Amino acid sequence: MKSWLLVLSLLSASPLPAQNYIPIRDNPPPVTREFRAAWVATVHNIDWPSARGLSASAQQAEARAILDKLVSLKMNAVILQVRPHADALYTSSLEPWSHWLTGTMGKSPGYDPLSYWIRQAHARGIEVHAWFNPFRALSNADHPTSANHITRTKPHIVKRYGSMLWCDPSHPETRSQALAAILDVVRRYDIDGVHLDDYFYPYPSGNLRFNDGKTPAQRRAVVDAFVSQLYSSVKKQKPWVRVGISPFGIWRPGVPEGIEAGVDAYEHLAADARKWLKNGWVDYMAPQLYWRISPRKQSYPALLEWWREQGTRPVWPGIATTRIQSPEDPGRPASEIINQINLSRKVGRQNYVGHLHWSVKGLMKNQGGINTALQKVYTQPVAVPPMPWISKAIPTQTDASASVSGTNATVRWTAPQGVSKVAIQARHSGTWRTIAIVPAGTRSISTTRAEAFAVTSLDRFGNASSPKILGLR
Repeated sequence: MKSWLLVLSLLSASPLPAQNYIPIRDNPPPVTREFRAAWVATVHNIDWPSARGLSASAQQAEARAILDKLVSLKMNAVILQVRPHADALYTSSLEPWSHWLTGTMGKSPGYDPLSYWIRQAHARGIEVHAWFNPFRALSNADHPTSANHITRTKPHIVKRYGSMLWCDPSHPETRSQALAAILDVVRRYDIDGVHLDDYFYPYPSGNLRFNDGKTPAQRRAVVDAFVSQLYSSVKKQKPWVRVGISPFGIWRPGVPEGIEAGVDAYEHLAADARKWLKNGWVDYMAPQLYWRISPRKQSYPALLEWWREQGTRPVWPGIATTRIQSPEDPGRPASEIINQINLSRKVGRQNYVGHLHWSVKGLMKNQGGINTALQKVYTQPVAVPPMPWISKAIPTQTDASASVSGTNATVRWTAPQGVSKVAIQARHSGTWRTIAIVPAGTRSISTTRAEAFAVTSLDRFGNASSPKILGLR
């Protein structure tokens, strides 16, 4: 938190004296848009909390450190796993506390983690997308469960699959339970997005097949109906909450031509993600494109181009930052990730660019020097892209003023109702740059003196107002 405060120098003191800025006519370019996110996995304590049983203060300190890192890198969203396996990292009357928090399923950590993450993230201008696993019951059947876990309250919908327990997606109670849990969070928490990953039906393992008596086509129909209902239900409650899905990065082997895969997500996972994209059942698709740029069998640019041609909604690739110099990919340099980000800004249908890092651990460890490398591509803060298919309303312009004292300047504003963030641009030597995107309620920032400033209102849909432009008297 301290580093963020030092960067922005947010002020609540009385206005600085001296030379004032006045309204001028010198339009800056539109505020730059890009979705820059990182996944924070809670299952198996992959990213957060780092271990089960940490105190509430230790968990909160780790959360703040993650968010501070994202701010320092000029990122704008976190994908936080809140339902790893029919449990909750938030206060719930429907499902038990996750044992990844305390080591005991059903045991309260002494605070509400999701509420804490939202409060801390929003104070830093970071979006929170709540990540749900809809159908997984337990990642390991040997994990002890509480009396109110679905494996004990509804054992008739749970099937064992290898070492896992899975809620049968074809059973109506499975889908109603998952939908109820998701909509409960949408209703009670100020989240910015709902996020699903690639786990619909379980991945094939050897000769194991999930035994539900359904054909692949019947399974796809079940999952399609769930995805469609989820999207419409979220939009009915809070239309500004984005719905995103992160499927396996290859829709089907051989698509596009020359692509190979050991799993057929369409057949094995019942994931017809292309249909969801074509039908507009998502606000963004984040296929897991964890492969390198060069291999033809799983070509990052070829797959990205194919995905971006399948619909009109944004496709923001998932990129495997934690594979830098890892046992999975020992020779992968940080430059691979930088090149993938650059390609994500160029390849295929644009429709607003973005990408997601798997996972935040790679950024926290500065794996292979990735954070230094990211400074070359994350050169200024950016706003999350808008959703014109949901809303095109233009927010009211924010009333703003600025003053200088020596080499310092203070920009102040009073945001109208409906404005959630403000973007501050500064002009130096005739060139405009975004210097901050902060919560509207912050009301002021301290920065270096500039030739002019511009303050732009942003609403929850990502829509932008015309800028209020201020130049030296």
